[in-house]
Amino acid sequence: MTVISEADILLPENVDMRKWAVIACDQFTSRPDYWQRVSDYVGSAPSTLHMILPEANLKTAGNEAGDRIRKAMEETRSLLKTYPSSMVYTERTMEDGQIRRGLVCAVDLEAYDYTSGAASPVRATEMTVPERLPARQKVRMGASLELPHVILFCDDPEMQLIEAVSDMKENLQVLYNLDLMEGGGHITGRLVSHEQGAAFFKALSAYMKRIDKKCGREGLSPMYFAVGDGNHSLAAAKACYEALKAEGRTTERSRYALVELENIEDPVHVFQSIHRLVRAEDPMALLNDLKGRAGGGEGGYPVTWYCGEESGCIMLDQAKGDLAVEVLQDCLDAYAEKHPAEIDYIHGETELADLARAPGHIGFALQPMDKRQLFPYVIRHGSLPRKTFSMGHAREKRYYMEAKEI
Repeated sequence: MTVISEADILLPENVDMRKWAVIACDQFTSRPDYWQRVSDYVGSAPSTLHMILPEANLKTAGNEAGDRIRKAMEETRSLLKTYPSSMVYTERTMEDGQIRRGLVCAVDLEAYDYTSGAASPVRATEMTVPERLPARQKVRMGASLELPHVILFCDDPEMQLIEAVSDMKENLQVLYNLDLMEGGGHITGRLVSHEQGAAFFKALSAYMKRIDKKCGREGLSPMYFAVGDGNHSLAAAKACYEALKAEGRTTERSRYALVELENIEDPVHVFQSIHRLVRAEDPMALLNDLKGRAGGGEGGYPVTWYCGEESGCIMLDQAKGDLAVEVLQDCLDAYAEKHPAEIDYIHGETELADLARAPGHIGFALQPMDKRQLFPYVIRHGSLPRKTFSMGHAREKRYYMEAKEI
């Protein structure tokens, strides 16, 4: 099983790349104004915006959304140049000046399993919500192209895998080099040809052997890669692939999905919390319910709450779960089963507090997870609760750039 491979990567020619690249569809879900600004800026220009469905628009999107997206893909295909058997080395300069390095490549969906407790080489890091897959599957099934915003993590403290490519970057052809819209920072992408990729695959083999040895000592099934972002998008790709396989209609293109590979050990990666915003008939009743279900004393998990102009801190009982997000999410889900309540997931505590000022809303701010807990936790316990962590702030998420035929 190859797990990671090259792909026939597609990129546009002779288009305005600032309008082409838009942020991942699962960002700014409570900010339709963000997506309206993007739409106004892009207009009718060639853009990945026309080939995705922002989650902020899920409730208002009609049944024709899938047809519109597929038509846009077909109309855009003639603008795309194919780079056969290749990868793309990326450098993303963040707002604070730090550089995030990655490698756009393909992951074998046969090596990936998003179910909790999976022992596959590639695993999900958060619990997959089945109800969130159909909308994504509906867009993907019958689509001619895929646009990736999935981040795949390796756990490489030796810093040898991505570096096998970054060390030769001066010899790589620059494919794009631009400032991203809406404060997304700067990004440069360089072509890694089949010949140039040999050094990476040599390092990949050594990396996988190290994981095999480490997991073998502990009697655990090796996990080489973990999905750091875009869990539900990759799960939808897997579900579509399995559906095609059941019908005997799979191809090499449908078996692989584009991702960006990054190293969790890179100092640039800092996990940020994903906070909870709840719309409820009686927010304070929800808060009291939370205190009754999981309130603890000193030494508990601290969670800050915001409601209107009020705020405070509740300590959650550590005996209720291994992570604060686990305890909080279980309590909110239990409340929502018996009371009208809608849970949203917010990046950034300032934005959470602002949104929680609206009548009928309450926000819960969580402390960030230690990133070094990720691989050990998933290997031993399975996937984390949904929306446990985020890599960086909302504007630092991956922008759609490359494409692949499926």
